[in-house]
Amino acid sequence: MKISFGNQVALVTGAASGIGLATARAFARAGASVALADVNGDGACAAADELVAAGYGAVGIRCNVADPGEVEAMVRTTVATFGRLDLAFNNAGIQNALAETADATFEDFDRVNAVNLRGVWACMKFELQHMRQQGSGAIVNCSSLGGLVGGAERSTYHAAKHGVLGLTKSAALEYAARNIRINAVCPGLIWTPMADQMVAAGQKEALDAMLPGIPMRRHGRADEVADAVLWLCSPASSYVTGQSLSVDGGLIMR
Repeated sequence: MKISFGNQVALVTGAASGIGLATARAFARAGASVALADVNGDGACAAADELVAAGYGAVGIRCNVADPGEVEAMVRTTVATFGRLDLAFNNAGIQNALAETADATFEDFDRVNAVNLRGVWACMKFELQHMRQQGSGAIVNCSSLGGLVGGAERSTYHAAKHGVLGLTKSAALEYAARNIRINAVCPGLIWTPMADQMVAAGQKEALDAMLPGIPMRRHGRADEVADAVLWLCSPASSYVTGQSLSVDGGLIMR
């Protein structure tokens, strides 16, 4: 199935690397103009420049999704640059510091939730203000396998990712009759720069321990998540809203 987003505009957060970058590139190849946003502004702009050099429409934007003012400016810049906003992938996220719940800090809880939960809410808020006026749109939020199950020493991260699914379902109900669909993806063990950071932080053993439990017996790729995001944004999923799609090699089946 060939998905085309000609004459449409996509916004991707966390787009300087990993799943976000793979998705931004996939949107561009499918014909969309793409705004690539990331707290790493230089990385987002460099990725956008590569797309422009390849003949695609793209702009890089520095945005810390934990800052509501920057999120509002990100959406405003996207619309000012391309004239509209049709598609959004709210992907930016961070890991928590591993700790049992009794030992986790308030500072880390606030840090993780500011990005992973409030950041997604803020992105939806400003994206939906435009899409509501426009009368159309599709949003995909990035939850996680951690939004479906628990995880020892990861309660802060899992709480935020569970919250993303609640946001997704509630907003999907609000806009289902207004030609705006909102869904979520739940990536499993996808090898990205975040996985590299987890290895560097001494979590390689935990990652390796997950592999035998994956029915497909391998890590996922960022482009495999991107394919799911594009499908959820496309007319091929026109009767799908409020759903969470696991991209995890079958792990959640266990």
